[in-house]
Amino acid sequence: MLRIALPNKGSLSQASWDLLSEAGYKQKRDSRKLVLVDKDNDVEFFFIRPRDVAVYVGAGTVDAGITGRDLLLDSGALAIEHLPLGFARSTFRFAAPAKAGFRDIKDVQNKRIATSFDRVVARFLEEHNIEAKDIVHLDGAVESSVELGVADVIADVVETGSTLRAAGLEVFGEELLSSEAILIRRNIPELPQGLERLTRRIQGVLVARQYVMCDYDCPEAVLNEAIKLTPGLQSPTVSPLHENGWFAVRAMVKKTEINTTMDALDTLGAKAIIATPILTCRI
Repeated sequence: MLRIALPNKGSLSQASWDLLSEAGYKQKRDSRKLVLVDKDNDVEFFFIRPRDVAVYVGAGTVDAGITGRDLLLDSGALAIEHLPLGFARSTFRFAAPAKAGFRDIKDVQNKRIATSFDRVVARFLEEHNIEAKDIVHLDGAVESSVELGVADVIADVVETGSTLRAAGLEVFGEELLSSEAILIRRNIPELPQGLERLTRRIQGVLVARQYVMCDYDCPEAVLNEAIKLTPGLQSPTVSPLHENGWFAVRAMVKKTEINTTMDALDTLGAKAIIATPILTCRI
């Protein structure tokens, strides 16, 4: 049975559960449950702290897990990124009070840096030949550390930046890390049984979220032009209609492009143009 660790709270949790539910896996209804067995899919889920997911995967206690790239890299665990999942995106940045005059990453030389991600910061500083006076570890409320005199600058996850601005801080310099939710596994050559099927299912959902199915009726005279607008992933499905000179066309179109594509098809003379959601797929 494939054993998977999932975040039990925070910004990663609900999105992870939704993804796996769309991929056909049973998900918990009771927030107090720490273990869920999905017998139909031969999978067992363990709900644990997001920061601990990589530790359990790296130790081999579970076969795979969903966590953030930042949490994986900061864990020091013997786990590796298996598949990016495209949600919970964020950047990891330095921030300081605007009046402090920090403009470049080199300005943190010999400064005290407060962070919850010691390893990420230490690795970045080493790669850029920068030596901090101290890396101050804090488990939370990092943005308050400068005002309280604990640090000169902070390094933290930034999504919208509203929390930093509320604390009178602004980001500076290049990003330390670009993060998102990822599927991770233990760093061993052989994949655990069932992980490949899980991967294919998740990939199917991720692709389906980006596309809709576009169907329309097209006159033969403009069929080639219409196909150029809707090439699909491989090629569109084209079938003759009962009425001579007309064809039914079906193709996957990116959600971000569907309305402009439908406008263009309408201008060409296509009829009965319909866009429908795709729940999942195999590419």
